Amino acid sequence: MPAAVLIGAQWGDEGKGKATDLLGSRLDYVVKFNGGNNAGHTVVIGDEKYALHLLPSGILTPGVTPVIGNGVVVDVEVLFEELEGLEARGVDVSKLRISANAHLITQYHRTLDKVTERFLGKRQIGTTGRGIGPAYADKINRVGIRMQDLFDENILRQKVEGALDQKNHLLVKIYNRRAISVDEIVDEMLAYVDRLRPMVTDTALLLHQALERNETVLFEGGQATMLDVDHGTYPFVTSSNATSGGAITGSGIAPNKIDRVIAVIKAYTTRVGAGPFPTELFDEWGDFLTEQGHEFGTTTGRKRRTGWYDAPIARYSARINGVTDFVLTKLDVLTGIERIPVAVAYDVDGQRFDEVPVSQSDFHHAKPIYEEFPGWTEDISGAREFSDLPANAQSYVRELEAMSGSRISAIGVGPGRDEIVTLHDLLG
Repeated sequence: MPAAVLIGAQWGDEGKGKATDLLGSRLDYVVKFNGGNNAGHTVVIGDEKYALHLLPSGILTPGVTPVIGNGVVVDVEVLFEELEGLEARGVDVSKLRISANAHLITQYHRTLDKVTERFLGKRQIGTTGRGIGPAYADKINRVGIRMQDLFDENILRQKVEGALDQKNHLLVKIYNRRAISVDEIVDEMLAYVDRLRPMVTDTALLLHQALERNETVLFEGGQATMLDVDHGTYPFVTSSNATSGGAITGSGIAPNKIDRVIAVIKAYTTRVGAGPFPTELFDEWGDFLTEQGHEFGTTTGRKRRTGWYDAPIARYSARINGVTDFVLTKLDVLTGIERIPVAVAYDVDGQRFDEVPVSQSDFHHAKPIYEEFPGWTEDISGAREFSDLPANAQSYVRELEAMSGSRISAIGVGPGRDEIVTLHDLLG
């Protein structure tokens, strides 16, 4: 049975939760391998809508073991708020497992995130203020606190002391904030130890053993390719590797275990926060996509920036991730548009770029070169076979497939879990 990676192909919010849900009962494990509670998945099951921020969306599927891998940074307070919210709605969360090597987000990470962003002024990145970046910075600076440290109070206290030695100087002398005491942080974190103990384990070993038993494991990325810290629109990116390679380092499984790479991509494009966005719309069509697509962040509630489909970004994502299958979501949002523009290349100061420019400056100044395709007016939410789609919708999908670097294997035609057209087996 396969090990598959599921990632976002654009700037996030593509509908990865729905794609995970599509695979449903075929999965044994769903692994979150990067990020923290700075992004969310929305999954619609019947009349119920679930907004997940830190937990893998597989937690909603009975029989699946959800795993938080070592590449994730965990805000324990948020973790238990989310678990308690699901339990109150009748969801079984007892199978959750968390890597002992996952790093923790603390109060001082959240505080530093917010004050640093404000300090940047016009140069703000658009962070969510949830402490993700500072927690990853501590990990790289080797002053981070890992989940396993909670179970040794002496080690925990030493690590918190070491981290706060520098941070309190920053908070007090640079940002004019109060110092944070070691006891305050230690006591806050120790309060969760007993509840965490059954969940924390060697998840790399757990997943290796699952694959040895031929069980199916899905590695679910947070954020998306264009927000990857190495391969995205730096510095307007997240603080982790949101591409398929991040599944390897963020979970501890070997590269040769991966069979499939599934990339979720919208039938148009959105992004949240600052940074370049060549196809961004500032007219009535931008408002149309926002309203019809309900484009507001799952985690932040921020209005998303909207634009037309960007084929060079799709090709870039296919190449960087080794995409075997695209899941095209929100095709229904385009219903009613007479002519649908698609960016097929860019113009940068009179020079044509068919691929994403390597220079951030060039990408910032890139103007989309569009081709237009005929739209449709028919309601497509009831389509379950490709042949059920209007001819122009079929043609639009095939045109996107031809220019995007990999096959389109499923198409979202509405928000419900069953509102999807499947063309190819995502795990076959």
